[in-house]
Amino acid sequence: MSHDDYPTDDPAVVTCGLPYANGDLHIGHLRTYVSGDVTSRALRKLGQETAFVSGSDMHGTPVAVNAEEEGVTPREFALRHHEKYEETFPKFNVEFDNYGHTDDETNTELTRDIVRTLDEEGYVYEKEIKVAWDPIEDEPLPDRYVEGTCPYCGAKARGDECDEGCGRHLEPGEIEDPHSIRTGNPAEYRDREHRFFRVSELQEYLQGFIDRLEGTSNARNQPREWIEGELQDWCITRDMDWGIDYPDSDASEGHRDGDGEAVDEDADDLVLYVWVDAPIEYIASTKQYTERVGPGEYDWEQVWREEGEIIHIIGRDIIQHHTVFWPAMLHVAGYNEPRAVVASGFVNLNGKGFSTSRNRAVWADDYLAEGFHPDLVRYYLTTTGGFQQDVDFSWDRFQERVNGELVGAVGNFAYRSLLFAARNFDGTPDAGVSDEVRERIEEAVDEFRAAVNDYSLKRLGEAATALAAFGNEYIQRNEPWKLTDDDPERAAQVIRDCVQIAKALAVLLAPVLPGKADELWSQLGEDGSVHDVAVEAALEAPPADFGEPSELFEKIEDERVEELNENLQERIEAATADEEKADDEDEDMSEDIEPIDDERIGFEEFQDLDLRVARIEDAEPIEGADDLVKLTVDVGVEQRQIVAGIKQLHDLDDLPGTKIVVVANLEKAELFGTESNGMLLAAGEQADLLTTYGDAEPGTKIK
Repeated sequence: MSHDDYPTDDPAVVTCGLPYANGDLHIGHLRTYVSGDVTSRALRKLGQETAFVSGSDMHGTPVAVNAEEEGVTPREFALRHHEKYEETFPKFNVEFDNYGHTDDETNTELTRDIVRTLDEEGYVYEKEIKVAWDPIEDEPLPDRYVEGTCPYCGAKARGDECDEGCGRHLEPGEIEDPHSIRTGNPAEYRDREHRFFRVSELQEYLQGFIDRLEGTSNARNQPREWIEGELQDWCITRDMDWGIDYPDSDASEGHRDGDGEAVDEDADDLVLYVWVDAPIEYIASTKQYTERVGPGEYDWEQVWREEGEIIHIIGRDIIQHHTVFWPAMLHVAGYNEPRAVVASGFVNLNGKGFSTSRNRAVWADDYLAEGFHPDLVRYYLTTTGGFQQDVDFSWDRFQERVNGELVGAVGNFAYRSLLFAARNFDGTPDAGVSDEVRERIEEAVDEFRAAVNDYSLKRLGEAATALAAFGNEYIQRNEPWKLTDDDPERAAQVIRDCVQIAKALAVLLAPVLPGKADELWSQLGEDGSVHDVAVEAALEAPPADFGEPSELFEKIEDERVEELNENLQERIEAATADEEKADDEDEDMSEDIEPIDDERIGFEEFQDLDLRVARIEDAEPIEGADDLVKLTVDVGVEQRQIVAGIKQLHDLDDLPGTKIVVVANLEKAELFGTESNGMLLAAGEQADLLTTYGDAEPGTKIK
């Protein structure tokens, strides 16, 4: 691995976080995979040897739970979704060099080899831990078979992660008030022997790694809480039937306990935690690519074992796995560490989070069924906001971006320029490129290069659209249609410049709009594919002859957007009604309300609570946290900062000015590195904020 600007002399591999093979894809999922595809295409444009790989995550409890509900085996269930993903990604021009899955032979063998190495190097030990257990069914409850309360922030959490609160990874036995998601039975903790990876002994290495890491700032900053704090060892086994069996050790001393003593018991009844074998699929998929094309074309061992540029494109909810556990495993096993981790924000729909249960989603298949070109959503997902920021999708914003930037800027310029050139010059005029236009194209190429090296896909796309905007201004300023009779040489010069800009657009847009860029390339009369040329082709002379072009993009009309919005709302309402009907049939409505606690508190204890009216002055999302918001509130005597898990449930722009009720004398806490001085009160899962009926001033005490 180097830290030189791309392209480097070493091969690169771009990977995307593996999709769980347990459901259909929507455009929120596509953000990561489109971004990985854009990154790999852009690197190749710079001349970087690059492979783009990923695969389906076949293991883990989500797959096992859903397969059980359908009455099929986990492998049957997961393979069905894996095959669907293989079909869907190319429809969005996401072209992996290899797309495998974690249950294939290559990944299984590599996983066992790596875990054996961890063991042989003395980094695995056996320890007795508390495991959630369903006492009625008499069975263990691995990670997502159990839900309860996060011991760190008190939010509802699943067994391996506080996904609705502080975002912490949770080890087996940590979750409080556990219950089985299969039966609803309260769970109890029982002692079980499990394998642990000594991550704590790698703290110094990981601190150096995070300082070297490139990519987005959230991928570098979020893990520091763990790496610079008290780093905990990682439980790498689970009580499950579905997964890769824990391998027999080749170490002469056998397995060891936490004190380094040999343990003779085997681990036949344990499988590896899904986050052990899932990232190893990156290596397995790269190896499969080499086996297909030959090491002369691409050598997986060079990139993973010798010198290579490893770039992970992931969602921000799996940063910890890719910046703590994964590099620790690679380091001990003798593999190269990642050069960059690029972590995206989430995609929301009309200001709210996607909800698959309520059909609040734009599904990948539905998008294609509407007849929209895949490049349109690629452009939206790539260029709307910085990569680590959340993106809000709506059909109205989609229309605005397509009509304004693709139709109005890129498409308009390309069509009018090439049409004028074809009708008046039968192609490219016999003239040189002006200094002004050459310099502007060179500037766009430099912006493209800088964007790739900064891992900024937004700027990468903007390098081309800004050039198109320049082209429109240039042709409008010079008015070649007025020059054809009075100054034909000047007209030829202007149109020659415009054709060159059009060619540069095809080259620079190719990573983001691969289909449309190739279409523009053909309209210019170029041979082959635009994806076969390097970025320097932006300044090479276009063919002398080409015919009249067709328009690249079609305007999206208001009536179409209204229809799309209505259809989406109808789907959401129908799904919500079905969900509510199912709830009514399955349980009495009163069962949705938690029973009142039988334990009473005295009046004096109640008086100890200092409840106050407060007014929200400002609301900001906390970087790296899925649900947490930093609120600045006026409590009358002072302004305070409070952290609340309401990001996905309220429009933050609407919160300033809202009166709320807060617990003013709660001990201070720190969540995601942000101090919280108080707690707001809210009702139910939707966080209905408690407020006042009248005009009570901030600071008024609740009695």
